[in-house]
Amino acid sequence: MRLLALIEKPGHVCYRYRLEAHAQALSERNWSLQAAPLARTHREWLSQLKDVAAADAVVLQRRLLPAWWLWLLRRSAKVLIYDLDDAMFFRDSNAAKPAASSRRIRRFRATVRLADAVTAGNGFLADKAAAHGAAHRVHRLPTCVDPALYPLARHTRRGSQTRLAWIGSKSTMPSLRLAAGGLAEAGRRLGGLELRLICDCTAALPEITVAPRRWSSETEARELADADIGISWLPDHPWSLGKCGLKVLQYMAAGLPVIANPIGVHREMIVDGQTGFLAESPSEWAGAIERLAADPALRAAMGARARELVERQYSASRWGTRFAALVDSTASPAVSQTPRSRWRVPAWHLRASARRTPR
Repeated sequence: MRLLALIEKPGHVCYRYRLEAHAQALSERNWSLQAAPLARTHREWLSQLKDVAAADAVVLQRRLLPAWWLWLLRRSAKVLIYDLDDAMFFRDSNAAKPAASSRRIRRFRATVRLADAVTAGNGFLADKAAAHGAAHRVHRLPTCVDPALYPLARHTRRGSQTRLAWIGSKSTMPSLRLAAGGLAEAGRRLGGLELRLICDCTAALPEITVAPRRWSSETEARELADADIGISWLPDHPWSLGKCGLKVLQYMAAGLPVIANPIGVHREMIVDGQTGFLAESPSEWAGAIERLAADPALRAAMGARARELVERQYSASRWGTRFAALVDSTASPAVSQTPRSRWRVPAWHLRASARRTPR
């Protein structure tokens, strides 16, 4: 049987970690996973619907479609699963407008109600989806990593030789800049500090040396293992509540203690004082970095506990079997007969969105 994933673009990080990571588990239940970038024009969309109709089940990942696009998707798909790992019902933290968006909420509500199942990356997203649709169709599916792919950090450096790591993309770079105050303070206290920046762009930060490393799926794990401390920052913004902590999971899988601000999933992923530190002010950040830089044994112990936490709660091997079972059960004839009444879209809504493209 074929599971078709409609994704944002080829190799998108959300697809790799939330769906492709479970390809083996799906295969063990006789499902083959295929990904296709979501069509961008009306003509492409009408063509893509033929592929949708031929698939045994379809996963729409993250995107919120205009009403008539969504209606056609629902009519064409035998089984429709909606997967999200961001608060798509808000504008993101980089937007100039306020986070709240009535259009996004309308599209989110319609998508959740029409889907046979919803897989949400954290509890906040799951609760929001449940509030707009039948709670029994909403399932929490955390973003996962395969710890076996990550070599462990050695933790031999000390003091100003300690190496920080930040992994991300140009779109998340503003979050790193928000941590600049604490990083600068740590650099001043230690008389120098290096930040390994694993990204598709680079940046200059005060009081520390930035060592850019071009991101690659083939080298990211090794680059993290050659660092000592992972750092993460989430803006105090509604969008942040939907983040699923991928960079934190990658740090922990590589055996790095993590320093992050106490926002969103940071609070549940990082056990303060055990697998890292939750710090907010520049002074707290500098103090946490200074303490870890002075004690390689503490970093190694925290990193080991972090790795164990990932293996126990966020490993692809654990959640892959659950996801495959969910696809299997959702596609069973008894479950997948979505009532036609849920397919109806008001005529005025169809006309209003007829000329819009997906968001």
